[in-house]
Amino acid sequence: MEMELMTLVMLLGVALLAGFIDSIAGGGGLLTVPALLATGMSPALVLGTNKLQSSFGSFSATLFFARRGMLEWRTIWPAVICTFIGAAGGALAVQTIDAAVLERILPFLLVAFAFYFFFSPRVSDAESQRRLAPLPFALLAGGGVGFYDGFFGPGTGSFFAIAFIALGGYGMARATAHTKLLNFTSNIASLLFFALGGKVVWSVGLVMAVGQFLGARLGSRLVISKGVRLIRPLLVTVSLIMSVKLLLAHYPQLLAI
Repeated sequence: MEMELMTLVMLLGVALLAGFIDSIAGGGGLLTVPALLATGMSPALVLGTNKLQSSFGSFSATLFFARRGMLEWRTIWPAVICTFIGAAGGALAVQTIDAAVLERILPFLLVAFAFYFFFSPRVSDAESQRRLAPLPFALLAGGGVGFYDGFFGPGTGSFFAIAFIALGGYGMARATAHTKLLNFTSNIASLLFFALGGKVVWSVGLVMAVGQFLGARLGSRLVISKGVRLIRPLLVTVSLIMSVKLLLAHYPQLLAI
């Protein structure tokens, strides 16, 4: 589909801001999905194109963290494999299963996560004791959250982050680094199935990919320099914003209160 130059420039700017936020706390889709919907694309094209551009943001952040030695490849590779398989399964399942129940439960889960990030003493830059060995962690966090991302998606970064902190014993900055790696994995797996189904507008997605890549690089630098002082409030804020957005979408009667 053809778009005016000004529209593409605006989408580039939205993607840059989304990539910046996504690399720190996740939730960049809160910006990019509505922006793509505003262009008149069908929902299926929006989801596929969004996966394309967000893949570049998660790749940029992952590359940045990897070059600074923040990724533990020897222990994280099982989670990468399980995430890919889970996301692929979720992308297939969403075509046959009604996601309505999940949509109604999710806002309350995000509120619970926001309170966890805000109040838990485990949410810090310090490492703590690992509660799950790499393989069980890979199956639970990688496979489970990967499936969720392929199936539905909103809040995936929060799910991964809380798994790394609560179950993996990671500090906030290192949890964010590994979250981006698994985010990239699930994005690629989901994108593969959208692309095979012809549900990606490549020209638009690649323009936005430039903004995502640059924004994610800027955000990743702040993760290392600011650590928990920056990530914690952003995670809480993004989780609450997503929960409010989903609550209003699926419980419109709340607007009448």
